[in-house]
Amino acid sequence: MLSRRIFETEFAEALQEELERQDMTARELADLAGIPPATLYKLTSGKTDPRLSTVRKIVNALEPREKSFIAAIAARFLLDELDNRDITVGNRKYRIRGYSADSLEECIIAAVRADKEGALGIICAPILAPIVEKIVDCPVAIIKPHQKTLIEAIETIARRV
Repeated sequence: MLSRRIFETEFAEALQEELERQDMTARELADLAGIPPATLYKLTSGKTDPRLSTVRKIVNALEPREKSFIAAIAARFLLDELDNRDITVGNRKYRIRGYSADSLEECIIAAVRADKEGALGIICAPILAPIVEKIVDCPVAIIKPHQKTLIEAIETIARRV
């Protein structure tokens, strides 16, 4: 990843490596990032250091993040029909991205990852929500089970005992 690599080496070297990795020319990147080709050629040759705004444009072009998604953290079986679906609320469309987790630790890791990847909000279990709200910068909502689901679980236990 370019964003990580630029802190480990010279910017020009990291940029050249990333262009090769993505099989992209400097001109293609310039067009994609909205940067004059001459500026990009100077950067790839190491003749000039980039401005922060230029680095942001380059990183966003090479490492695009999905900006309009809502994260749902749940067990895999709950996410199977939901993952990577679009939902329209009002006149705006949102992508739903599932994060599978089977333990409290996995849920916390999934919440941090979703926030880092640009989630607009996170949906999770009620027991997890207070913790997640303390560690992420986006809104958190809880999954509220239906009473029917609760009754079915009670009946399952009653048959087992």
